[in-house]
Amino acid sequence: MSQGIKRNTWQKSAVKEALSESAGFCSAQQLHSSLKDKGPAIGLATVYRALSDLVSVGEADSLQSTDGEMLYRACGGGHHHHLICRNCGKTVEIEANKLESWADQVAKEHGFSNSSHVIDIFGDCSSCRKKLAK
Repeated sequence: MSQGIKRNTWQKSAVKEALSESAGFCSAQQLHSSLKDKGPAIGLATVYRALSDLVSVGEADSLQSTDGEMLYRACGGGHHHHLICRNCGKTVEIEANKLESWADQVAKEHGFSNSSHVIDIFGDCSSCRKKLAK
């Protein structure tokens, strides 16, 4: 089998399903734990490989948490950005045309071409703000 072709396995399908059921971003360890509770044994390394494959084909997003841990979530596809609540992890996919033109302009100003970017905006969602105000 060619290295460029990734097989679809029951493990990858299970990881994809568990990821789509999670709210917001979650860690590989969290997914591994939920998968252990649901069915056949699946190794943590397998979960990491499946997540990596899902990210590489655009079916999942990843970001690094403030403590350095990689977090993942099922992706709606296409280029987009995120609003992420730093308290509860609620995540909203946003399209931001102004961000696109800004990123292109900054790249051009510094002599870069064929640029790409990932923009995640962190804040407090309205539900968490209400809880914090009490």
